Amino acid sequence: MLFPTAHVDTFCRDHLPPETLWPRFRFELPELKYPERLNCATALLDEVAARGPDRRCLLGPAEEWTYGDLLRRANRIARVLVEDCGLVPGQRVLLRGPNAPWLVACWFAVLKAGGVVVTTMPLLRAAEIAKLVQITKPALALCEHRFVVELAAAGGVPVVTFGSDAADDLLALAATKAETFTNVDTAADDVALLAPTSGTTGIPKATMHFHRDVLANADTFSRHVLKPEPTDLFTGTPPLAFTFGLGGLVVFPLRVGAATLLLERATPAELAAAIEKFDVSVLFTAPTAYRAMLRDGLAGRLGSLRRCVSAGEHLPEAVWEQFRAATGVRIIDGIGGTEMLHVFISAADDDIRPGATGRVVPGYRAEIQDEQGRPVPDGTPGMLAVQGPTGCRYLADERQRSFVRAGWNLTGDVFTRDADGYFWWHSRSDDMIVSAGYNIAAAEVESVLDRHADVLESAVVGLPDAERGMIVHAAIVLRPGVLGDAAKVGEIQDFVKRTAAPYKYPRSVVFVDELPRTQTGKIQRFRLRP
Repeated sequence: MLFPTAHVDTFCRDHLPPETLWPRFRFELPELKYPERLNCATALLDEVAARGPDRRCLLGPAEEWTYGDLLRRANRIARVLVEDCGLVPGQRVLLRGPNAPWLVACWFAVLKAGGVVVTTMPLLRAAEIAKLVQITKPALALCEHRFVVELAAAGGVPVVTFGSDAADDLLALAATKAETFTNVDTAADDVALLAPTSGTTGIPKATMHFHRDVLANADTFSRHVLKPEPTDLFTGTPPLAFTFGLGGLVVFPLRVGAATLLLERATPAELAAAIEKFDVSVLFTAPTAYRAMLRDGLAGRLGSLRRCVSAGEHLPEAVWEQFRAATGVRIIDGIGGTEMLHVFISAADDDIRPGATGRVVPGYRAEIQDEQGRPVPDGTPGMLAVQGPTGCRYLADERQRSFVRAGWNLTGDVFTRDADGYFWWHSRSDDMIVSAGYNIAAAEVESVLDRHADVLESAVVGLPDAERGMIVHAAIVLRPGVLGDAAKVGEIQDFVKRTAAPYKYPRSVVFVDELPRTQTGKIQRFRLRP
């Protein structure tokens, strides 16, 4: 297996957007004054392990690692990356696997070696992976052995598997290495990770985040709003490939020396059972899961929780009230985003105003703007604009010009702010569908539907849904002579599940004779919504 070799790979730095298109970054809090030389793996793992190597760190359903265990295993994998794979600072390493301790060890190993992490969801199919490989150009991929088929089919990147019994498995190679490693001396503004995010066009983007960014969200939202304690045990449902999951299940707990329970699979019943069994105290998940646990009568299994965080979609006030009545816990709502890395508007405890997303997290600034970028009066709907220690830097993507305007990050959400500084969400301003915490681009689903042999054309929108916030709704024109019945709906839904990540499939399908269009031929999506 051959890997590229070089002293330093400058791909990420060479493909940063021009600084004139960057948002304005703010480091006004004392805790955000980071040194010029910084490797976030050192701050999150090495330094914490030095203070308490025997403290519990990562748990799985059948295993428990201490901070010392994670440090030694990450060091050994880092040696494999450098000594066997020839990885050099700046090269990208794609990670693929479910939430589990070894995936976290790989994540830290890449950072220790000075590499750039590209974590992907195990649900992605070959065509979706291929797009990310083309954009991020990884030097290699580390893949949990059960998820290698789609990655291999995508091609374009050497693959090292882990978790199997093979002699050349990553873990077998790591077992032969020394358990010490000297972390690469990276700069605070070196790129640490590329976070993939869906674009409304269906073409994915990669958001570039520096080493200092990884710590900044822990030193703002987590420190000032969540306020975790070293004795906490975290768990949750978001994949580590989502920055919501990366922060809530890795960065935030490790920043304070706490522990996290990583679950490969977590239906609402399984999640509640794990919370009860392990005495979980901090939970990160989407409103869909909170609603489902209430619906299924599982509130009695959540007695160990003291903190619950909701993000990924709007948290309805009714769900907040019902969850508090059933458990006594006040859910911490928030809005974040891949471009910002994590939450920047939120509230906790007595500061919560049910139904509102919250107030600006310390370290950030936000305002509501009109279409010309001018601030609007309180109570007036407009575009949410944000500045802080993190912000959008797309990897070689012209869409940087639309996300950042005059130094402000534009999230694509319509909000109002009230006189007390609380932000109230109204809607998305684009065609992004946010369902059960997953961002789904309408155009991406359409491109899959249109590949079905019986589909002439399709149009996809999001419909409100009491359980998931929104669902994918598809209006489909079939080729002549094809019967649009329930069997055809199921067939098309299964086709999407096989072709794309299963969460993207249309839960609602209607067959129409033609799609509504303007005189110039543009699809009138608003007419597809009841």
